[in-house]
Amino acid sequence: MKRRTLLGALAAATMMTSPMVAQAQDLTVGVSWSNFQEERWKTDEAAIKAKLEELGATYISSDAQASAAKQLTDVESLIAQGADALIILAMDKDAIGPAVDQAENEGIPVVGYDRLIEDNRTFYLTFDNKGVGRIIAQAVTAAQPTGNFAIIKGDKGDPNAGFLLEGMMEVIGDAVASGDINIVGEAFTDGWKPDNAQRNMEQILTAANNDVDAVLAQNDGMAGGAIAALQAQGLAVPVGGQDGDHAALNRVARGEQTVSVWKNALDLGSKAAEIAVALAGGTALADIDGAVQWSGGENGVEMNAIFLDPTPVTQANISAVIDAGHIAKDKVCAGAVAGVDGC
Repeated sequence: MKRRTLLGALAAATMMTSPMVAQAQDLTVGVSWSNFQEERWKTDEAAIKAKLEELGATYISSDAQASAAKQLTDVESLIAQGADALIILAMDKDAIGPAVDQAENEGIPVVGYDRLIEDNRTFYLTFDNKGVGRIIAQAVTAAQPTGNFAIIKGDKGDPNAGFLLEGMMEVIGDAVASGDINIVGEAFTDGWKPDNAQRNMEQILTAANNDVDAVLAQNDGMAGGAIAALQAQGLAVPVGGQDGDHAALNRVARGEQTVSVWKNALDLGSKAAEIAVALAGGTALADIDGAVQWSGGENGVEMNAIFLDPTPVTQANISAVIDAGHIAKDKVCAGAVAGVDGC
């Protein structure tokens, strides 16, 4: 009997006060991180660990260190260590396929965490990434409605880069068509890494003779890289990003970054743990509480998914991240300009 079927039978036979706790007894959830060096994943991990501990399940993990090939061997190792469910932050949407195949062969359910694994055998959990793209573009165009724009995109192997761009273009598309906004540079950034983003921004500035009026960056680390390139040329323009990185929130307070779209990693990590435990206990993908049918990926595969709502953080509402305990006031407000909410 495959592991998932056996666990489902055991869960159904166990009578306890809490069904979720009944399912979680003796379960192990393996988490495969694509690139754990990014600041935000540490927050996600803490949330996953806390929820699994609350539910009585065990956490194991691996870090692919931005290597799609290593991630495949990582998943194999997590399965060998006894994982009853997998949460996978995929490094590459296409290369991860064999890992899903192996998990299915072992009867192990998979949660695609924050990045799409376009496979109907996986459960997709993320934030509304098109919505994030829209928010970034809305905040930046509110500050700079016309002119020369640069777009610093994420890794080309990550579907989120495409979703974010679609959201951005929903906001600026008409202005681009009319000529009010001119996109002077647009580049994918390997591994979503800030140093690669800085090099991309430097190349765009060189090609445009430094005539750049605004930057749409697809995460906070890359926004930081872009800002470093701008500052090296003595430039200060509106820049948007996402993730609620601590450094980025401080840049918002200091007036160096226009917006950071905060995707509350505590909510995302906790929800992923709950879903993984439920799936390991035999709950069907479609029966996960809050699941919707979605087919918005590149290949139109119909999947079960949950999309959480993001929060734009600007100088006008930076107290929200302080009040939520995401960042300490002294950290976010260090060097803040006058009038920042909460500082």
